[in-house]
Amino acid sequence: MKRVVFGCILLLFLVGCTDKANVTMPEDLPDFVKESDIESVDWNQKAVEFGDRGIIGNADKSGVIGANMPSLSTQKWMWHLWGIDEVRDTELTVIGYHRDSKVIQPILANGWSIGLGGPVNGADAHTPSHVKVPKPGEWAILLYTNEKYFDTLIYDIQE
Repeated sequence: MKRVVFGCILLLFLVGCTDKANVTMPEDLPDFVKESDIESVDWNQKAVEFGDRGIIGNADKSGVIGANMPSLSTQKWMWHLWGIDEVRDTELTVIGYHRDSKVIQPILANGWSIGLGGPVNGADAHTPSHVKVPKPGEWAILLYTNEKYFDTLIYDIQE
């Protein structure tokens, strides 16, 4: 009997400690975005400044000029990506995931995706865009190129 009670308590403890995200997936979210991409976000892998242009992101992978003044108002960011072999016809999809609310939203002011341009500032591809971060807090910015996961940027946006 003690084993059964102990087993039940252990089971309740394990179930109670599970932090399974109840992610709110919008209906218009692109089909190629997987819930497992969201669940695998490493919140400790914060974006950092690198290079001599004030790019904030993951060195030699992806980064943004303009993210050094994170704001809740609409602003202009210049996205930079490394490791893009064929820039022509490459589309960048940007998914914003708010840590506390577990809500997914577009960050680009004009939808989920934008076309990429050629090399600039040492990156293989870039694009300017207007972004709108709807609420303060930690955001995982998941990047996809041509419907394939590319990278995640973690920003803390408070103002």
